[in-house]
Amino acid sequence: MIKTNIDRKKFNKYFWIIFASPFALIALLLLLAAVGGLGPMPNIKTLENPKINLASQVISEEGNILGSFYYKNQNRTYVDYDELPDHLIKALIATEDKRFYRHSGIDARGLARVVIKTGLLMQKSSGGGSTITQQLAKLLFHEPPRTIFGRVLQKVKEWIIAVRLEKAYTKEEIITMYFNQCDFLNQAVGIKSAAQVYFSTLPDSLDLEQSAMLVGMAKNPSYYNPADSAKRERVQRRRNVVLNQMVKYKYLSNDEADSLKGLPLTLKFQRIAHDQGLATYFREHLRSTLTKKEPRRKDYFDYGQYHEDSLRWMNDPLFGWCNKNRKPDGNPYNLYTDGLKIYSTVNSKMQQYAEEAVREHLGGYLQPAFFKEKKISKRAPFSRDLTDQDIEKILTRAMLNSDRGRSLKNQGLSTSEILKEFKRPVHMKVFSWRGEIDTTMSPLDSIRYYKHFLRTGFMAMDPVNGHVKAYVGGIDFASFKYDHVTQSKRQAGSTFKPFLYILAMQEGRSPCDEVPNISQTFYVNDSVYIPKSNSRKEDLGQMKTLKWGLATSENNISAYLVKEFNPKPIADIAHKMGITSYIDPVPSMIYGTSDMTVAEMVSSYATFANKGEHVQPVFISRIEDKNGNILAEFTPEKYEAISEQTAFLMLNLMEGVTNFGTAVRLRYRYNFTAQIAAKTGTTQNHSDGWMIGIAPKLVAGGWVGAEDRSVHFDRMDMGQGATMALPIYALFMQKVYADSTLGITQNDVFEAPPGMAPIPNCRDVAAPGGGEDYYWENEW
Repeated sequence: MIKTNIDRKKFNKYFWIIFASPFALIALLLLLAAVGGLGPMPNIKTLENPKINLASQVISEEGNILGSFYYKNQNRTYVDYDELPDHLIKALIATEDKRFYRHSGIDARGLARVVIKTGLLMQKSSGGGSTITQQLAKLLFHEPPRTIFGRVLQKVKEWIIAVRLEKAYTKEEIITMYFNQCDFLNQAVGIKSAAQVYFSTLPDSLDLEQSAMLVGMAKNPSYYNPADSAKRERVQRRRNVVLNQMVKYKYLSNDEADSLKGLPLTLKFQRIAHDQGLATYFREHLRSTLTKKEPRRKDYFDYGQYHEDSLRWMNDPLFGWCNKNRKPDGNPYNLYTDGLKIYSTVNSKMQQYAEEAVREHLGGYLQPAFFKEKKISKRAPFSRDLTDQDIEKILTRAMLNSDRGRSLKNQGLSTSEILKEFKRPVHMKVFSWRGEIDTTMSPLDSIRYYKHFLRTGFMAMDPVNGHVKAYVGGIDFASFKYDHVTQSKRQAGSTFKPFLYILAMQEGRSPCDEVPNISQTFYVNDSVYIPKSNSRKEDLGQMKTLKWGLATSENNISAYLVKEFNPKPIADIAHKMGITSYIDPVPSMIYGTSDMTVAEMVSSYATFANKGEHVQPVFISRIEDKNGNILAEFTPEKYEAISEQTAFLMLNLMEGVTNFGTAVRLRYRYNFTAQIAAKTGTTQNHSDGWMIGIAPKLVAGGWVGAEDRSVHFDRMDMGQGATMALPIYALFMQKVYADSTLGITQNDVFEAPPGMAPIPNCRDVAAPGGGEDYYWENEW
C-alpha cells in the first residue's frame, strides 16, 4: 500500500512536471524575448511606425491608374479601413481568427489547443493557433526561420509583438494593416493591388465570392494561386472553405453560401509589369526623369548631353525631382517605396486611342507591306545600296552594343568569339504584331529580324496649357525600349518647312503672296548648292503663292525664303518656337536635315494653335505623398514666340496642306471636315516619315521609321510621310472626334485675332488633277 502511494505521488509529480514544462518553457522564452535575450525586438517607435514599402502610382487625367513604381516585387498601394467591404473583413475573421475582437493579440484558448494537441497528444494538425495580430507581426517584422528552433523563437517573438501591436493600434487599424501587408503574388502586395490584379477592380467593389477567394489565398498564396490554371479547382475549394466558415460563425446563411459555392472562379487577371499595360513608354519617361541625379561631368561621355542635363537640372523642376526634394526626415524621396501619387496629364482614353492607331496602321498595314517588299531581297531588311560588308558592320555593332554582347565582352571574349556565340541557335521568344513567337534561332539572326520592324513616336498635347494627352514612344516597350518621343532624334524633313515661312508672315507677307517657282543657287564656301525641285513641268517657272509652296512642299519656294531671310534668323525663330536641338544654319535646312524629337516638333507646332504663345509640354500636374498632401504642382513655362497675327497666318498656310497638299488624304480618305493645319515630312531615301497635325484644341503628330536609316521602303509612295505617319494621326483623330466625352469636335475653329481682315482664297489652291497622292515630298 505504502509503495503504491509512493508510486502515485511520483506519477503525479512527473505528470505535472511534464504538463507544466511546456508552459514554463514558454514563460521563460517570453521573458527572455521581452528583455531582448533572444535577439533584437522592435521598440515602441518602430511598432508605431513600421517600415512599409508603398508603390508610387501614376494616375491619369481622369483618375485612372496607369501603372506603379515599386521596390522589387512589392507592388503595394495603401488602402484605408473604410475602403474594405464588410464581407471581406468578416471572411477574414471567420477563417483566421474567430475571437479577434475578444483577445489582446494572443488567443489563449487557441494557443492551449495547439499546445495540448500538438505538444502532448502529438497530433499532426490541430488547426491554426496564430491570431490575425500575430500574423501581422510575422508579416511586419520577421524573416522566414531556417530551423525548427528558429521557428519556435519566431513564434515567441510574434506573441510579444502581437500584444504590443494591440496596445499601439485599434482593431480596425490592425485589420487595415493586415490587408495592406499580405502578399498575394503576381506583383499583388496588399488587398488593393490584389483586387486590381485578379479582378480588375477596387477593394470596395469586391463581391463576396471574390473576397472569399482572396482571404483563402492568404493561407498560402503559392499553393492557392488562381493565376495557375492547374490550381483553379484547388483555389475554388479553398474559397468554399472560407464561405463555410462564414456560415459557421453566422456571417452568412446556408442558402447564400450554397448559391455562391456553385459559382466558378471569374478572374479578370491582368499581370502587372512595368513593360506591360497602358502608356508604358510614358511611365518609363516619368520614372527616368523623376529619379535623375545631379549631373557630374565624369559620368558623361558626351559633353553635349552633360550640358543639356545640367541645364535641365537647374531649370526643369521635374528633372531629378526625387533627388532635389527632401522628406521631413531629410532623406530624398524614393519613387519605389514612398507611395507617391503622381497625377499625370495623360488622358487614358486618348492614350488608348493613340496606341490603337499605332497598332492598326503599323501592325495591320505598314509592317506587313514592308515585309512583303523585302521578302525577295537578299539584303533584307537593309537598302539595296548597302554591300555585304556594310551590313556585317551594322550587325556586328548591334551585337556588341547588346546586353549580351557587352556581358561577353566584359568576360574577356574577343569579337570573333562573341560572334561565334551569337551564331549558336537558342530557344527564344520574339516579338510579332500577332503575339510573341516561340522559336529557335541564333541571337545574330534575331538582331537582323528585329531590324525589320518599323518604329514610331507619337505625342498629342493641349496647345493652351501644354498638357500631354497621349504619349507612344514605340511599338512595344517589352521588346523595344528606346523612346522615340523624347529620346530619339531624327531628321525632320519637310515638317521643318513651316519655320521657313514664319519670317515671311512677320514681315507683312500673306499666304497668297506670289514668288517665282524657279531654282535658287547658293554659294557655300567654294561650292555651289542648288536645291532640287519636285514640281510638275507646267508649274516650273510660274509665279506661285506661298500657300501653294508649303502645301506642295516645293523646295524652290523654300529656297527662295531661305535666300531672302537667311538661315540664321530662321534657326533662331525655330528655337523660339520650342525647338531645343541644334539647327545647322545652312541653306540645306530647307530639307529638314537637323535632328529633332517628336516632343519638340509637336510642342513647337502647338505655338501656332496657341496664338503665338509657346507652352512647354507638361507631363505631370502634381505630386502628392501617401497621405494626400500636395508636394509639388507643375505649371507650364509660357512666353510669346510670335505674334497672334503671324500664328493665324501660319495656320491658314498650313491648312492648305490638308485641303489640297501632301496631307489631302485626310479629306478624301478619312473624310475629315474639321479645320486642320498640318505638315508632312519625308527625308532622304524616305528613311523618316513625319506628320504633325494642328486642330484648334489638340496638336498631335509623330514619326515613323526604322532603327537604322539604311532600313526603309524602296518606293517613295510607301516611304513618304503621308503613307508612313499620316494614317496614325488620322486614325487617332477619328477616335478622338468620335468620343463626345473629350470635348473635341470637328466644329472647332481657329479664332482670328480681333480686327484682323479676312484672308482671301489664293488663286492656285484648287485640288490637283493628279489626285491626293500627286504631291510627294520628294525634297531630295
